[in-house]
Amino acid sequence: MILHSSPLSSSIPIKIMCSSHKNELKIARERPTLCSCGCGRRHFIEAATASALLPLKPSTSSELPSDYMYMLKRVHPPRPDWYEEFYASVMNSSMDSYEAEIAGYKSQIFGNLRGNAEKVLEIGIGTGPNLKYYASDPNIQVFGVDPNKKMEKYAQAAAVAAGLPLTNFKFLQAVGEAIPMSDESVDAVVGTLVLCSVKDVAMTLQEVKRVLKPGGNYIFVEHVAAKDGTLVKFWQSVLDPIQQTVADGCHLTRETGKDISEAGFSGLELGNVFLSNASLINPHVYGIACK
Repeated sequence: MILHSSPLSSSIPIKIMCSSHKNELKIARERPTLCSCGCGRRHFIEAATASALLPLKPSTSSELPSDYMYMLKRVHPPRPDWYEEFYASVMNSSMDSYEAEIAGYKSQIFGNLRGNAEKVLEIGIGTGPNLKYYASDPNIQVFGVDPNKKMEKYAQAAAVAAGLPLTNFKFLQAVGEAIPMSDESVDAVVGTLVLCSVKDVAMTLQEVKRVLKPGGNYIFVEHVAAKDGTLVKFWQSVLDPIQQTVADGCHLTRETGKDISEAGFSGLELGNVFLSNASLINPHVYGIACK
């Protein structure tokens, strides 16, 4: 049940203008409003791998090291195997109610990828809950980035369940701040519940823009900070340090909607929604940004 959302209307198309093309996303029941709210396999086809998996060549930050493995260790220091496995298994088994409630919103934005994106990168792919929304395209190739190597087997299982051949799926152990793919190499980037936990939101968004082809789409769903003065915001501020410790770096008080708005995309639509199953992980912003 949705407790709060943007103003309702009946099936209104959202038009997103990009420099090279225009995409139209039809939103049933709700039109997202611009948000200024505040706020955490196997083998690919050889030719595809060779063209996409190149040494990182930063084009947006002079401080980004060329060795993405260095950045992985710097941003996500090695954890004990038991912890990485425990966290991956918890994520795989505890998100069902959340995914059921957010499904309608994900279906709306992910539908824009059908027929428009053959090479997709998902940052923070985790256990692969989003694969079912776009993996049915027989021509799609998916790169899944996550710093936790233990997520790979769960993401593989999700790919198989979604009908995505493992020959068309590649798991990359890396962080969003240093994506091991070449400039302008993917048609779309997907990220859900990931900017809450990256070390550097601005650097991650610049990496998203770097790897996107001109006119490519960034599909996102993120939880953000509640409004100042609300009881939810008070408890988010109190519990934020604990959340970062127990939830692998997740922040409760990031202004992620503002960060995306200021990242320099050529087109952007943001919707916002309050989910009943998300407790203090509220509200959410979701939408599409165009390079």
